[in-house]
Amino acid sequence: MSNKICCKFHPEAALIEDYRAGDQICSACGLVVGDRVIDVGSEWRTFSSESGGEDKSRVGGTENSLLGSDLSTMIGPSPGGRGAGGSYSNMSSDAAIYTNRSRPQTSSTNDRALMDAFRTMSNMSDRINLPRTITDRANVLFKMVYEGRNLKGRSNSAIAAACLYIACRQDGVPRTFKEIVAVSAVSKKEIGRVFKLILKAHDTNVELITTGDFMSRFCGTLSLARPIQKAATCIAQRAVDLDIVPGRSPISVTAAAIYMASQASRDKRTQKEIADIAGVADVTIRQSYKLMLAKAKELFPADFDFVTPIENLPQC
Repeated sequence: MSNKICCKFHPEAALIEDYRAGDQICSACGLVVGDRVIDVGSEWRTFSSESGGEDKSRVGGTENSLLGSDLSTMIGPSPGGRGAGGSYSNMSSDAAIYTNRSRPQTSSTNDRALMDAFRTMSNMSDRINLPRTITDRANVLFKMVYEGRNLKGRSNSAIAAACLYIACRQDGVPRTFKEIVAVSAVSKKEIGRVFKLILKAHDTNVELITTGDFMSRFCGTLSLARPIQKAATCIAQRAVDLDIVPGRSPISVTAAAIYMASQASRDKRTQKEIADIAGVADVTIRQSYKLMLAKAKELFPADFDFVTPIENLPQC
């Protein structure tokens, strides 16, 4: 027996689908052949809430597990400002006809603060090309700090920037303070203070940064060849192992190693070019470079192809 749905009086007649009522109707006699038909058409999605545009979304946004559950209901007006049962000509086109506020919505103070911070960190992540996993980690950390109430008096913007900095380090893709400052509205000093307070108040652990954490990214941004990057990595690592640059930050050592390797190659880079990428001052690179230059013969890899001999490297 065939499972095909058809009119028992007119088996060959085409069926008309009434999507609003969910019925299948015989085109010959009007008999309702099937009811409760599921609309298998594609779901509309909306990417904009511009005023005057028709919102075709039939579902709400995804629920954020870090926020309170929102089970509220809002029924908006149909196009032209008319409701299902009458005229609402006195209402604005974007006014809601009915909103169920039987339980608190995400407009509470706490959720509003969290949403603002999440939005801020998401925008910062997009501007410096951070993956979603880091943003999610920063969101969880911010909520923990915010609910802990241990950083009262500190701005949420500073806490958000510090949380993003910590998330980068915890995920193994650290960013410099200058990179975070460039996409935030908070000073480097304030972010540094909040960073230390978070580590102390919440027993948060971060991995120590090393020269290798920044080398490939800095060399890639400077468009340096692979042999130069390899040499700079070797120079920086040996300088740290031999304790040639005590007290110097890994970022300044990385920048100085890149400068030394590039000056010994055909593809040279200036201190200013490297400083702009690394986010340190020219004098900082120069100071680390001077310490490393005296031991340059011990720092370069044995197979490096010198274009400029070590004795002819800039003396600064």
